[in-house]
Amino acid sequence: MKNVLFLLLAFLISISGSSQIQKAPEIKEGEGPYHQLIIRGVTIIDGTGAPAFGPADIVIEQNRITEIDVVGNAGIPVKAANRPVLKSGGKELNCEGMYALPGFIDMHGHIGGVQQGTPATYVFKLWMAHGITTIREPGCFNGLNWVLDEKKKSADNLITAPRIFAYTSFGADSKTPILTAADAREWVNENAKRGADGIKFFGAKPEIMDAAIRENKRLGLRSCCHHSQTDVARWNVLQSARAGMTSMEHWYGLPEALFTDKTIQDFPLDYNYTDEQNRFEEAGKLWKQAAAPFSEHWNKVMNELLALDFTLDPTFNIYDANRDLQRARRAEWHEIYTLPSLWKFYEPSRNSHGSYWHHWGTEQEVEWKNNYRLWMTFINEYKNRGGRVTAGSDNGFIYETYGFGYIRELELLREAGFHPLEVIRSATLYAAQALGADKEIGSIETGKYADIIIINANPLKNLQVLYGTGAIELNDDNKAIRTGGVLYTIKDGIIYNAKKLLADVKEMVDTEKKKTGWILKQPGM
Repeated sequence: MKNVLFLLLAFLISISGSSQIQKAPEIKEGEGPYHQLIIRGVTIIDGTGAPAFGPADIVIEQNRITEIDVVGNAGIPVKAANRPVLKSGGKELNCEGMYALPGFIDMHGHIGGVQQGTPATYVFKLWMAHGITTIREPGCFNGLNWVLDEKKKSADNLITAPRIFAYTSFGADSKTPILTAADAREWVNENAKRGADGIKFFGAKPEIMDAAIRENKRLGLRSCCHHSQTDVARWNVLQSARAGMTSMEHWYGLPEALFTDKTIQDFPLDYNYTDEQNRFEEAGKLWKQAAAPFSEHWNKVMNELLALDFTLDPTFNIYDANRDLQRARRAEWHEIYTLPSLWKFYEPSRNSHGSYWHHWGTEQEVEWKNNYRLWMTFINEYKNRGGRVTAGSDNGFIYETYGFGYIRELELLREAGFHPLEVIRSATLYAAQALGADKEIGSIETGKYADIIIINANPLKNLQVLYGTGAIELNDDNKAIRTGGVLYTIKDGIIYNAKKLLADVKEMVDTEKKKTGWILKQPGM
């Protein structure tokens, strides 16, 4: 008999689409790389936690940052004599008054799905338009070979796409069920030989989880886990961290490690995990069953995770609709940038994953608001004690559209208590550390890849300027205007016009609307 792992994996593949989505076409859209590119006069937020500084010139040669020069003081005109010289044939980008950030890293980025009708081009362009230059694909539901092919094309800059780290779902493509520790180690080694960067787990027998995680780490690969409620009673985040796992996704498995008066979540006796109204309604009551913040057991669990250098990737945004469904489904970008097929996928359904709005209302939202308060308290304190927290989106579900949901994640880290500089660090350097790639990406530093975001507004003052739709401000003429939206996403030294990428997505959406005669319509109206 197949174990729960394989049943869960089959379910996840079915909700993402059992066949592969349309790949991104090989079209050259960016400009560069150049033998020399100088970004002039920009204010830098470097991702390390340092305060913004500038004006500065950033010198890039091919795809590497070779020089960062502060060329003056704030509010004083820059003297040409203080600036690096442009070589013959080089390119300058005048960014005076603008801000530069490291390219964002989405630690939980699924590359679309068949049921959602989201081709890779649509997903990639939305990510790149929001400054996301690297993603971790946790699960590779389109197939590892498919993802590795897109990864190589992205690395070679043959497609417009972020860098890709491919984490295979544990047990995927195994010809037989993994029933023993030896089976687990064999699969892990085969996964590494195929070229995967790591593994995403959901749960399995303790001896299988332990063997697989330890073997994966021995091979030098990384891992993450969505601790499914089907296995969390026997394997929670503490066991994962002790075995050597890199990060936990979402928050499942953490409240369970914090239980003091029970060992199993207080499930209603008619609960059924495959009924997603059951699953997510009861999940909203889980944190209040855990140890109280700053209590002895709460501190004990946190301190052990910190000592094990465990990374938390909360993906706050993907459950945000649970606290205010009306806000999430009326987000202003849906009309313009959400594909009709994706909107249909979001609507109440017993077939679509994350579309569990069977009877969702005030009572469920209040529980989830309280759930977030306790969850955010743990995450913020983990950061305060030196723990690594990263930013991941898990978009394409629950009214969170690619790219836009990632920026919402940054806002929610801010809500949790992070200083905006801490938010940016989680989205860049800390994520790079969790990937084991911080020597190459994650901050604006000499020697690193030229993955840089340019924006004409200060994101530290208002993270909403990072949305493709920007933020609303009142100008001196008493008119409401839009400010922000990423101007340029530079990946691997290649300059992409972020506004043009968004325009391309809008055209894709408009084309689908014309084909289907679709207009955005709220459920039941």
